[in-house]
Amino acid sequence: MHILTSIKAGVGIIEFNRPEQRNALNGPMYAAMADFLEAATVDPSVRVVVFTGQPGIFCAGNDLTEFTSAPAPGVVPPTSRFLDLVETFGKPLVAAVTGTAVGIGVTLQLHCDLVYVAEDAKLSMPFTRLGLVPELASSLLLPQRIGHVRAARLLLLGETYSGREAVDWGLANAALPAAAVRDAALDAARRLAALPPGAIRDTRALMRRAHAAAIHDALAAEADVFMSRLGGPEVKEAVAAFFEKRAADFSRFS
Repeated sequence: MHILTSIKAGVGIIEFNRPEQRNALNGPMYAAMADFLEAATVDPSVRVVVFTGQPGIFCAGNDLTEFTSAPAPGVVPPTSRFLDLVETFGKPLVAAVTGTAVGIGVTLQLHCDLVYVAEDAKLSMPFTRLGLVPELASSLLLPQRIGHVRAARLLLLGETYSGREAVDWGLANAALPAAAVRDAALDAARRLAALPPGAIRDTRALMRRAHAAAIHDALAAEADVFMSRLGGPEVKEAVAAFFEKRAADFSRFS
């Protein structure tokens, strides 16, 4: 199983479990996570959900083999279902991030209420290098959080930043030794689960209320452009270069 899920003492856990591919996400993994979130939405025994990986790797983003073709017209891919559920999920989300986090492994954190990250974690959103655009409303949320100039470094250039920088910039709650990250995230999740669930849900909704419509619009706009670019020539060149272990050549594109 490439997605491991469990529920204990009010805490639901979604664990990326594909270490041989650095926890890169594919369609079946998105479907499994969407199923869990959908069930957790109506399950009173789940009061908070934690995203985690194995020590040394959180999530290397999407499986590039799925970027070479666009989805069939009229088909809702499991990726879209998962993103929509993350946006609308009414209970707290927590992330425990160690090692590498790329693409969706980073943008997912923008929707988490609490983020605990390893001091030496390496985080990046190299969408443009793949001929793609940001997703999960990160084109809106990241500039809101850290300002346009810094966000441009991360979204346009795809620069890598550390766990310590994530905390300094207000993108994570704490940067810890890697061995302490999961325990810190689970401890926070258990404390959330022990509080009045209605008060937690209502407070979270109020905190998000001012930007909810803008986030929904940004996610939809990004999804339209992202899907239109899948299977396009820039993406094909980027993916081919990755698997051929060479530098991508975008000089013929305008």
